[in-house]
Amino acid sequence: MKLLRNSLAAIVVAALLLTLILLLYAMVRDRPQDLPWTELDLSQPVGLFTGRKLAGLTEDFPACRKALDKAGVRYTALAPLSESDGACGYADVVRFAPGGARRIRFAPGDLGVSCPVAAGLAVWEWEVVQPAAQRHFGQKVAEIEHFGSYNCRRMYNREGASWSEHSTADAVDVAAFRLADGTRITLVGDWAGKGSKARFLHDVRDGACELFSTVLSPDYNAAHRDHFHLDQAERGEMGWRACR
Repeated sequence: MKLLRNSLAAIVVAALLLTLILLLYAMVRDRPQDLPWTELDLSQPVGLFTGRKLAGLTEDFPACRKALDKAGVRYTALAPLSESDGACGYADVVRFAPGGARRIRFAPGDLGVSCPVAAGLAVWEWEVVQPAAQRHFGQKVAEIEHFGSYNCRRMYNREGASWSEHSTADAVDVAAFRLADGTRITLVGDWAGKGSKARFLHDVRDGACELFSTVLSPDYNAAHRDHFHLDQAERGEMGWRACR
């Protein structure tokens, strides 16, 4: 029993020390997103808990919309959808609207994604994609090409497989980026290169890993040779995250 009490005391002390370290770290750096208990603010720099907070929005549509509104992201909330005996559908999908704080266009322009994915895309643009474009090309990204989000299907379209995150619009597949001068950067054509386009793509993939529960790239398998798969699966809130 004495050993057990000592172990519990050590755990409590360690937890308190960790909390104190996190608090001091955030206070010194003035980064509230480094703390687990602060409200998610999409306009803040990416912190230690930004990704966890984004994943936590999967069960709280009002909180997600509040975060988008506070950050100045313009959007339209779509009507709920249910199909395939309830296996597919969504209740929290939004479509970006022109203007507001989010400036990158999506092509096709009718992209509708779950609100947590939209929140992740907004932070990804501000904190990852645009800074990377400025570093590598000295200009902004004007457009992101995608293969869509909602698709009522199982993973890899295999019968009996688990339902894909696309079946609830909790995922989006990004295929290419177009710069302000018209230069096009594609996953299928530029990922494996050695120049600035390849470095840009690897940078934005790595940055996405801090914001999405699952990020799959051409490094993962042949099925992802031409796109990034970005999703906000609910499991991400519990710490199960994949970056490949």
